[in-house]
Amino acid sequence: MQPRNMSMSGVVDLAAVKAAGEAKQKAEQARAEAARTGRAPAGGARLVYDVDEAGFQQDVLQRSTEVPVVIDFWAEWCEPCKQLGPLLERLANEYAGAFVLAKIDVDANQMLFQQFGVQGIPAVFAVVAGQPIPLFQGAAPEAQIRQVLDQLVQAAEQQFGIVGAQVDPQAAAEETAPAAPAPGPYDAVLEAASQALDAGDLGGAIQAYKNVLSDDPANPEAKLGLAQAELLHRVQDLDPQAVRKEAADNPADVPAQIRAADLDLVGGHVEDAFGRLVETVRRTAGDDREAARLRLLELFEVIGAEDPRVTAARTALARVLF
Repeated sequence: MQPRNMSMSGVVDLAAVKAAGEAKQKAEQARAEAARTGRAPAGGARLVYDVDEAGFQQDVLQRSTEVPVVIDFWAEWCEPCKQLGPLLERLANEYAGAFVLAKIDVDANQMLFQQFGVQGIPAVFAVVAGQPIPLFQGAAPEAQIRQVLDQLVQAAEQQFGIVGAQVDPQAAAEETAPAAPAPGPYDAVLEAASQALDAGDLGGAIQAYKNVLSDDPANPEAKLGLAQAELLHRVQDLDPQAVRKEAADNPADVPAQIRAADLDLVGGHVEDAFGRLVETVRRTAGDDREAARLRLLELFEVIGAEDPRVTAARTALARVLF
């Protein structure tokens, strides 16, 4: 894939210009606060980090008021991404805080992929003062990438007063954020949820897992338990024979295919469930496609991201989407 539009000229629109004054003020306030308290600006010294939909507001939009944020849209199956990603990471460390690099896995963050209007990957954007700026698409020579980054850093300073912060790359590489204290002891709640699940009290299990996730959204045990409980809850009143016949007779009926996929998974037919939904995504569009895609992502949660069947299905999904 050839790089497109390596020039920064004309990419900052009137909305960005209008926001410049406010952005400059925010940047100055952030630097003053950092100087007063002796702490690093938001985001600490991290120069390269992963971003998901949940953290986008803070890790990209908010941070872009203090430093240009370069976004690398990538995927595990994308060979050019494997060439471009390490180069961008090396440059982020070399530029030492003039910009930061946010990496977004498109398979796991479809909403962000669509919101930016990405047509293919790898794709590189920047966000400055909350304003998205397209940089280039596809792998590109290092000299051209450096030119784009230099223009980005210059535009951020001249138009928005955003200059980032000098960071020691070695310190940033070695930085390990202190483990946040656990929001609370969940062993008892998780054990109760597991017992409710085993006893068939699906409503009780779902609520217990949600209670944990309301305090600790990243709790892996609660996320897995909730996905399993919700799946069992969805299929408990289904007539398997009727569902499978309906799906076979109506291949274009997306809800029917989703119900059949749920039953496939509960019955241990993991590849069948994934394949059914990937095919449904392939032949649909709009809300129907999104419904099938989201259910497939939910079923991935049930099996676990590290399972090779999930990896294979993610690759198949990406191929039909892109």
